[in-house]
Amino acid sequence: MKQHLLTTFIVWISLLLLTTCKSVPPATNSYGLYEIECAGAGSQGSQLVKVWVYGNSNNVNIDLIKRYAVHGVIFKGYASGNGCTPQKPMATNPALEQQRANFFEPFFNTDKAYNKYATQVGNIESVRVGGEYKTGATISVAKDMLRRDLEAAGVLRGLSNGF
Repeated sequence: MKQHLLTTFIVWISLLLLTTCKSVPPATNSYGLYEIECAGAGSQGSQLVKVWVYGNSNNVNIDLIKRYAVHGVIFKGYASGNGCTPQKPMATNPALEQQRANFFEPFFNTDKAYNKYATQVGNIESVRVGGEYKTGATISVAKDMLRRDLEAAGVLRGLSNGF
């Protein structure tokens, strides 16, 4: 009898915990929800990345995907896959985007300077996932030129500094 009561109690507690748990939505930043992954080997000084943007429509502007590609190379990095080694983000300080908002706000929005470093390589693809669309394209990001320009602007420290 005691074992039956104990089993019933455990089942009720388990059900209670399962019904009160809620899934946490994916984190977004000021640039929206996106994923970045390696798309293969790029040419010398560049990275080939696949960027997926989530939204209510599958009509996504390629400039938005390019912006996320450059943002991802600077602030997110990506895991290994497709014959690539994992790439850490260029910015080692997670708060750099907020600290240097006077640089990054025009870079990603008004000036659209990110376009200088991103080139569309593949076609735009769209997949319906649940109630939203996942739209992506393969982008080549001129990583070496981007790093050099960010160092020249004083946004990133040079690789030779600090040793």
